[in-house]
Amino acid sequence: MKILITLALALLLISCGEKTEENKRLTIGFSQVGSESGWRTSFSESVKAEAEKRGIELKFSDAQQKQENQIKAIRSFIAQGVDGIVVAPVVETGWKPVLQEAKRAGIPVVIVDRNMALDDDSLYLTRIASDFVEEGRKAARWLMETTAGQCDIVELQGTVGATAAIDRMQGFNEVITGYPEANIIRSQTGEFTRSKGKEVMESFLKAENGGKGICAVWAHNDEMAIGAVLAIKEAGLDPGDDILIVSVDAVPDIFKAMADGDTNATVELSPHMGGPAFDAITAYLNGQQDGPKLVTINGGLYTQETAAEEYRKRTQ
Repeated sequence: MKILITLALALLLISCGEKTEENKRLTIGFSQVGSESGWRTSFSESVKAEAEKRGIELKFSDAQQKQENQIKAIRSFIAQGVDGIVVAPVVETGWKPVLQEAKRAGIPVVIVDRNMALDDDSLYLTRIASDFVEEGRKAARWLMETTAGQCDIVELQGTVGATAAIDRMQGFNEVITGYPEANIIRSQTGEFTRSKGKEVMESFLKAENGGKGICAVWAHNDEMAIGAVLAIKEAGLDPGDDILIVSVDAVPDIFKAMADGDTNATVELSPHMGGPAFDAITAYLNGQQDGPKLVTINGGLYTQETAAEEYRKRTQ
């Protein structure tokens, strides 16, 4: 009888141990680019909210737009033995050594938003991202339709080396090459920030006779577009009318600017990438290792016509 009781207790303890292992709280490290824009802040908040909803312990690191800070954060996550790592990379290159360290430690990595240039796709589970090239195409199609393909454009580029900047530029240029009367007359990085976008736009206006030769601003994100608005107003011109403005992100501030007539169009970049990233890590930990290497999230194009309504929706 004693043997049966002992055996039953042993089986109960094993069963409890298995339940604890199955239901343990996941710990995931998230290395974010920084907080250079309203969209980036919304992205971070969305990931944090999704982690809280799922009971995930999220270790959040703000890289302040510096790759070296991200590499340090990833190594810290590895040392802490997290269950998974999510990275929104500052730039595309220079990631292979630290991802190899994560692989040796058996920690799955998910890339979100921007991309990494890797020759070994076994170093990451999947990438969750928008189609940045298509975002550039959508912005260009709108501008070409609006101007009948006749427009001298100034371009506010994103951070040099960032996937979003590279791909949005590619998509935009693909479209306008079909319009001989459309030209990018000046192009410079505004580093995805409002202050730098304003500074660069000021230099464009000075170089182009106070802005009289500029038909439109193509900004790789909304923050730089809003910076351009400030510069155009200070130059005594009417943004959205004298100079058209199209950008990407669809943050609340740009809908307010469109509703006020200061900008004209924006392409949405969804900030809700945390859920798919956590799904990929959970599936891997459960033994599923054959998922897609790219999960694409796309958004639409918005204009002044619906801007006031969209602003109300996104600020309630």
